This record gives sequence, structure tokens and C-alpha cells, in this order.
Amino acid sequence: AAVVRQPEGAASFPGNLHLVLVLRPTSFFHRTVTDIGFRFSQEDFMLKMPVVMLSSVTDLLRYINENQLTSEFGGTLDYCHSDWIVLRTAIESFAVTVKDIAQMLQGFGTELAETELPDEGKAIERLLESQTDKYRKLKDAIRSVSKEGRHLLSSLETSEKEDDSQWDVKLLAQLRDMESAFDGFFEKHHLKLHQYLQLLRYEHSFQEMELCLEHLMAQERELSVSVDTLAQTEQALKRLDSLESNAQEVVARAQIIILHGHQLSASHHYAMALIMQRCNELRHYCDTLNAALKTKHSRLLHTHQLLLCLGQAQTWCDNGAYLLANQLVEKSQSKEGAQAALKDIEKLLEGMPSLLSSGPDILAIEYEAVLTPQLQVRSHYHVMRELIETERIYVEELLSVLLGYRAEMDNPALSGLLPPILRSKRDILFGNMPEIYNFHSRVFLQDLEGCLEAPEGVGACFLERKESFQMYECYCQNKPRSEALWRQFSDCAFFQECQKKLEHKLGLDSYLLKPVQRLTKYQLLLKELLKYSTDCEGTSELQGALTAMLDLLKSVNDSMHQIAITGYEGDICELGRVLMQGSFSVWISHKKGPTRMKELARFKPMQRHLFLYERALLLCKRREEHGDGCDKTPSYSFKHYLKMTAVGITENVKGDVKKFEIWYSGREEVYVVQAPTLEVKTAWLNELRRILTNQQKMLRGLTKAHLLASFVALNCCFSENMRYGQKL
Repeated sequence: AAVVRQPEGAASFPGNLHLVLVLRPTSFFHRTVTDIGFRFSQEDFMLKMPVVMLSSVTDLLRYINENQLTSEFGGTLDYCHSDWIVLRTAIESFAVTVKDIAQMLQGFGTELAETELPDEGKAIERLLESQTDKYRKLKDAIRSVSKEGRHLLSSLETSEKEDDSQWDVKLLAQLRDMESAFDGFFEKHHLKLHQYLQLLRYEHSFQEMELCLEHLMAQERELSVSVDTLAQTEQALKRLDSLESNAQEVVARAQIIILHGHQLSASHHYAMALIMQRCNELRHYCDTLNAALKTKHSRLLHTHQLLLCLGQAQTWCDNGAYLLANQLVEKSQSKEGAQAALKDIEKLLEGMPSLLSSGPDILAIEYEAVLTPQLQVRSHYHVMRELIETERIYVEELLSVLLGYRAEMDNPALSGLLPPILRSKRDILFGNMPEIYNFHSRVFLQDLEGCLEAPEGVGACFLERKESFQMYECYCQNKPRSEALWRQFSDCAFFQECQKKLEHKLGLDSYLLKPVQRLTKYQLLLKELLKYSTDCEGTSELQGALTAMLDLLKSVNDSMHQIAITGYEGDICELGRVLMQGSFSVWISHKKGPTRMKELARFKPMQRHLFLYERALLLCKRREEHGDGCDKTPSYSFKHYLKMTAVGITENVKGDVKKFEIWYSGREEVYVVQAPTLEVKTAWLNELRRILTNQQKMLRGLTKAHLLASFVALNCCFSENMRYGQKL
């Protein structure tokens, strides 16, 4: 039977049949069977569609073109049904395999996202090895399936099956896209895991070194410089020499760890801020230890010298006493005897030690210099000196960068070494470093130098300039673009020539980190000053200065994240300062509407970066780095806006101590939020609770004010009515 279908747009079989052509068999037996069968079903055929009985293949050609018929029906169409079945089965099998691969990739991606990271280096290494092994096996499976698909496509092209080959091409394209996305995902995941391992190892090295330095500092504190004899002094110097030798070895190892930290930061480690803080802490430990050892060494040498002089003086005095005791009065009766005695005394006086010849006042000063307990080794004038000295060095380093690199961009002699595009982007490379330099060289350094003799004023000095330090936010916000530009041109001959002229051991990128390092150094020095300023004048101002600098560090960090938000249609500045920000796992449950989902049944949470303001909470999705060159920065794609006046919280969620709920508009929407740690959850809940409590207080205040205003208005109205009634 041949079936002639209606034109396009017809319904499914058999409702779209236009005509049925029945070719009767040529043999008597088959023809008889066909006729009998047709008689039984003739009424059904006739009722539903027209039927034409054909006696031969030639009759069939009157209705259907020969190029639409295969050879057994007298046509020219090259078609083998068994071959078609084989190819079709292969295509469908390939489609199923591609689907299986997609599910395997999705499963592996979920496993990577939900695997809890261990806290031990060996476990991380095993995890990296295991995940890399699975990745390679999946890659092998993808390659095998791709090879199968290409072989199938080749077979389809050979058999000229265009429709089927197009479908196979689409499947291969989907497979390539999946492989590319999978490669990108695993590469980023592998980098993050590798950086996590680096951070774990670095933190371990830091903690070990911190213990070593604290142990050395404890030994230094225990080493007494209160000595009475020359033997005690020499013994103390011997112990101090041994301690200094150990300290030199440990400080050298600490410098290697600091250098490693700089290298990690220069490679754009995701925990750069923490690593730089650790570097500053180690540097601070080393400076403190070296200063203490140097001071003690100086005092012991001074004591040793004084005791030597005192010993010589004692010997001289003893010799003099012996000489005088042995001078016989009888010998002095004669001129010769008196002259001989006088000559002995003059000889004794010529050998008088310089300490005794200087007079009692000088001797008292020398004695007081040794015995006065000015060696409270890490005192308040010590920290102030370090603060001022490092400030001077910082100003000098900024000036060297501005003159030795930035200004040299206008030097005609170096113009051939400088790419033109770099000259036009100097403000990106250096940010607002000129503004920072002007503030520190013209204002803040003088402020600090004025506090050298009055250290109680240093806290007020920081508080007075608190607003000026906000310029560091601008510098740090520009830092990612500056780093990207440096990466693009770091091998430029111009930079190498400038570094050579300046005789800098480190490249420009290390000096561009100086403002960030200085900002973290201030809070360390302020903590040190507070340690030696208990119950002293200016302590409250010092505490305020420390709080201000810590707030500035947090504000700088938060603002660097906020500027990367994209897709927010309003003016983000109207939301005010970022109070908190961080990454969380989030499940969303909607009470109504087409987006409703069973939140707890969701297999994989969404990763969202939350920004908390006084008036709103923004939920964003972190996007990986995009763009080219200096525009290549991470971003946060805006997803949800929650007005804080419509927000409520549930502090505990059953089954996980790190989860809490943020619900919106009377639980129309519920956001289950999982913090990375319990400490982070507690910090966020405290801040959310504070905002909501303030809102309630403000609302109660407004309600009272409204009621009072209503009462006053009612009272005025009542009084007016009373006066009107009296008139009547």
C-alpha cells in the first residue's frame, strides 16, 4: 500500500492521509487473500479515505513520481531500509550516550561543588589527585564518544543522509560545548583547590614561624641585663650572642615565608588580603625581636665597658692606697726622699684611668646610663619611633615610584621603550598614589613627628585625619585594574630600565602594593601602642584610632566587592555603606506564583554573594573574570533586592547549625542561607538583628509621634469647639 499524505500542516497519522493506493499482488493466491481481506475492511476504508486499487507497478507511477519510489516499485530512489535502521539505531544510541555523558558531567560538577574541603594538607592532595583522576576519565569518555560521533557523521555523509547528518552535527556541537564548559569549570575549580592548598600550607608555615618567633621573644625577655660583675656580664653576652645567632637563622626563614607570601599575592591568590596581613605580622615580629636584641646587646656592651673601667679604677686605687701606705714619713724628712715619694705619686697619677679623670658628674652619668631601667625592651617611645621611621620610609618609597616610574613616562629618552597605550593609562596603573603621597608627605608625617615627644596624642592624630584615609578606598578599588594592566606589560623594557636606575630589588608591582601593606601596618602598630598605654593619657583615643583603622580596612574590602556589582538598575550609592558582604549557599522557596519550587528538595543550592546595607539586602551571583587586559575583573551579577523593612529572620534551621532563614513579605519568599562557618553566621545574625531592632525602635518612635500629633490636633479642635460653644 502506498500512502499519499496531505501537504504540510496536517495532523498525525492517520488523520492526514489524502489517498491510499493498494497494489494488488501478481500471484493468484496472494491476490485472492488480499481481495478477501479488503472486502472485510472495505467499508472502513471507504468511510475514512479514498482507496485506489492498482494492478501493476506501472499504474503506481501514474500517481507517484519515480524518483520518490524505490527500485522494487519501479522507481529510482536509492534507499535501503535495513541500512536506514542501522544508521538510525546508531544515531539514537549516540544521542543516549551524549545524554549519559551530560548527566555524568553534571553529577561530577555537583560532587565538586558539594565536597567538604578538609583542613589537612595531605587530605587536600588526595582530593586533588582523586578529582583529577575522575576528570581525566571523563575526558577519555568524552573523546571516545566524540570519536564515535565523527565516525557516525562520516557514515551519514557517505550515504548522503542530510537530515540525519544535521542531527548528528548538532549532537556533536552540544558535546563540544559541554566539554568546553566542563574544562573551564574544572580548571577554575582546580585552581581554587590548589590555591586553598597553598593557603593551608602558608598558614601552617606562618603558625610554625609565629611559635618560633614568640619562643625567641620569650627567651629574650627572660635574658636579664641586670648584672653586677664582669663575669656575669660576659656570661650574659655569651647567652645573648647565642640567642642572636638563633634569631638570625629564624628571621632569615621568616623572610623566605614573607617573600613566598608576596609571590602568592602577585599571582592573584584569592586570599591575598589575609596573606599580606600574615606577611606584615611576621615582619612586625622580626622588627620587634631585632630591636629588642640590639638594645640589650648595646646595654650589655656598655655595662661590660663600664665594669672593665671600674675594675681598672679599682686596681689603680688599690695600687695608690698601697703606695701611700708604704710611704714612710721618715723618708720625706730629706729633700731626696720627698722628691722620690712625689715622683712615685706623679707616676701613679699619670696612670689614672680615664673614667676617674672625667670627674664625678661624668661618672654618675655613665653609671646611671647602665643602671636606669630604661630597657623595658619594647616600650611606648620604641613603637612611636618605629611608627615614625616606617612612615618616613613609606613616603620615600612612594616618591621613588612617582619619580622613578610615573614621571619617567614623560621622559623623551625613554619614549621608545614605552608602549603608547601605557602612557595614556598611567592613572589606571598608579591609581591615586600622587594624592596619597601628598597627604602623607605634607600632612600625616608631620603630625606623627609632632607626637614623638608627646605620644599620648598619636590616637587623636589618627582620628583627626580619619576622613583623609578614605582615599585608600579609591586606590584599592582601582587595584584589580592596575594589576591587570601590569600583567599585560610587566615584561616591558621601560619598567626594567626604571627598576635598574632605581636599583630596586623588587619590581614595580611590589611597590604598588605598598599602600595596601601600609594600611594593614597601622592597625598592628596601634595595637602595639595600646599594649604599653594601659590607663595612660590618650588611651581612649588610641582605641578609637584602632577601631577607625580596622573599620577602614573592612570598608575598603567591602567597597572593592561592591564596585563589581552589575545589573542593579537603581543608584547603588543610595543604599549607603556596605555593612557586611560574603558568599553563601542559598535555597529559595516561593509561596506563590510560577517560580514556586520545593526548596528543601532542591539537590544543589545556589551560590550567592550577599551585600547587607542598612536599608536593603542584595543577592548577587559571582561571575568569573571577564573582559580583556586592564578591564578583566571579577563581577557580581545582581539577582534579588530585599527591602529591610519587609525582612524577618529565623536564627536556627533544623539539621545544620550553619543555616538560618531570611524571610520576606510575611514568608512569601523564604531564603535558607548556609554560612561557611558558625562564626560567620553569628556575625551576620548580630548585624541583621541590630538593623531590625533599630527599625522597630524607629517605628515605635514614629507611632508615638503620630499619636502625640493626633492628640494635640484633637485637643486643639476640642478647645476650639468649646470656645465656639461659649460664644453661642
